[in-house]
Amino acid sequence: MASNAAGRAALGMICDSFTPGDGGELATASELGVVDTVTELLGRNPRAAERRQFELLMRVWDTRIFGALNGAGFKKFSRLTPEARERWLLGMANSRLEKKRALFQALKGAAVTSYYLTPGPTGQNPVWDRMGIPPAFGPVEDAKRGLTPERPDADTTVVCDVVVIGSGAGGGTAAAVLAKAGLEVVVLERGDYYDDPDFGTGEKDGFLRLYAPGPATTAEGQLGLVAGTALGGGTVVNWTTSFRTPDDVRAEWAGLGAEQFDQQEYTDALDAVVARLGVNQEHSPASHRDEILERGLRKLDWHVEPLPRNVGAACDAGIDCGRCGFGCRVGAKQSVVKTWLADAAEAGARLLVGTDVRRIVVSNGSATGVEAVTADGHSVWVRARAVVVAAGAVQTPALLRRSGLGNRNIGDFLRLHPATAVFGVFDEDIRPWEGGMQTRYSKQDRDLDGHGYGVIYETGPMTPGMSVGFQAWTGGAAHRDQMLKLANTVAVGVITRDRDHGSVETDKVGEAVVHYRLSARDAAHMHTGIVNAASILEAAGAQRIFSGHQAGVGYEPGVSGSHDEFAQRAAEAGYAPGRCSMGALHIMGSARMGGSPADSATNPDGVTWEVPNIVVADGSCFPTASGVNPMVSIESIAYMNATRLAARLQ
Repeated sequence: MASNAAGRAALGMICDSFTPGDGGELATASELGVVDTVTELLGRNPRAAERRQFELLMRVWDTRIFGALNGAGFKKFSRLTPEARERWLLGMANSRLEKKRALFQALKGAAVTSYYLTPGPTGQNPVWDRMGIPPAFGPVEDAKRGLTPERPDADTTVVCDVVVIGSGAGGGTAAAVLAKAGLEVVVLERGDYYDDPDFGTGEKDGFLRLYAPGPATTAEGQLGLVAGTALGGGTVVNWTTSFRTPDDVRAEWAGLGAEQFDQQEYTDALDAVVARLGVNQEHSPASHRDEILERGLRKLDWHVEPLPRNVGAACDAGIDCGRCGFGCRVGAKQSVVKTWLADAAEAGARLLVGTDVRRIVVSNGSATGVEAVTADGHSVWVRARAVVVAAGAVQTPALLRRSGLGNRNIGDFLRLHPATAVFGVFDEDIRPWEGGMQTRYSKQDRDLDGHGYGVIYETGPMTPGMSVGFQAWTGGAAHRDQMLKLANTVAVGVITRDRDHGSVETDKVGEAVVHYRLSARDAAHMHTGIVNAASILEAAGAQRIFSGHQAGVGYEPGVSGSHDEFAQRAAEAGYAPGRCSMGALHIMGSARMGGSPADSATNPDGVTWEVPNIVVADGSCFPTASGVNPMVSIESIAYMNATRLAARLQ
């Protein structure tokens, strides 16, 4: 990525324009070494076509023709003043052309995120000091690993009863159920194994090690995509929120053909998962940001209650917790590494890491195993009586397509819980990177249409690199000043239960491509959420409130602007790609369960309609969006589908 000198120079100028420092103690992006971080992040992209496109962009960026196309006359970017470079970027950000806006968002995301991730030559980015953020704590002394997975170092062939593809919430749970039923189980994970001794080394290390390399955004550039990639998957990095599937959602799913969702069988699965994860509310003391959320909600007389969390007694919900999105260094988070995968290993399951499954082998209508490749290029073949696919709602449909399955619903009905945030700046020390990951929430607006579709409100830990994704960029100095107030800032997250859907497709070489446009109906719900999140922050006493709209929508209660004006400007700015910062933290539904191959990818057992011994057991099974953080629902579906599979195999 930007591998030649000219490309690196162009990338450096772009990054310096986004994050120019302050001319004093705060370094520019180039001085920090941000170009290397951007190159490292973008170089992980599994799609070679997108990597080549970026290389081409960097080659043409500093040319007269490209300057003319971006309103700079026939001037090279390198010949412009810093002010003119900012105007160039903001012209892209506010362009009527969707592709230009998407390109701006991609560049902004890479440059700004990397600036706040990069430690710099001294190992401590000066901006962290100005924010008041302490350096990385490092691993806890005497921390130990709990598992001993294998890493194939030569071409390998394995024979077993069931091969499980993916080791996250779905794969880890399924592996435990199957292994405890006496079956020979092999789990294949494309990521690496990290445990307590590997956590606490900093935001950049955590991001590179534990988060999926791509796709980073939807193809339209409307939403960023966030998923875990390590042994344990997203359960290693998620925010410990442990909701059971709501009853009305269960009824909706049952009505789409998988009737057990509304029956005792699924209740039993939920009970088993909640018990194994140790879900409780005894370790949910409110962080300062959650105190502010609760303060605003109670003043408005709106719903608020504590969150159930899958943490043990070692969790102090204190300083450590805010960095738990990069692995829980104190070992309190009950991820599948600590629970289901430990159970599976104890029952004899083999765990292979660094092993990327490229194809399920199907012969005469039946799966006979899988073909995989390691990072070092070694081939791994696993022969099995059945295949469980739990690679996540992006990679599962891509794998099924690469394996020749043709049901038209594979990859369709993708839901993303489109999320955005409204920020409030307070006259108090909040330190939003500390405290329990999520400890309070509100379902005040979970049903905005009479059919169970709306938004919920939650906060989340705001570490520098992870907080910028939901913020607009209206200029280098303005963004710097905004970030320097991070210690006094709270973000109220608006999580939309999307009624409409997108899709996952594959490119020419079989890599996943995510297509998704926020529908007018779901955008209206998100808008209501943004407006009401501002009400929560104003009721809590925020001095300044702003959304993630690129148009720079905000106000200062009682000083400048008003809540009504904020709502109007947000509506005018809109929710088309590039207009408002959004992310997808919950990816679901792309191989959904149902009662007919006409409108689902898998049957009520989670079995693909075409191949009777391929079972899907992850978030892609969801018939529609869950409406709440989905970890417990994923594990419960995996528990149920694996239990049914074990009965058939026995």
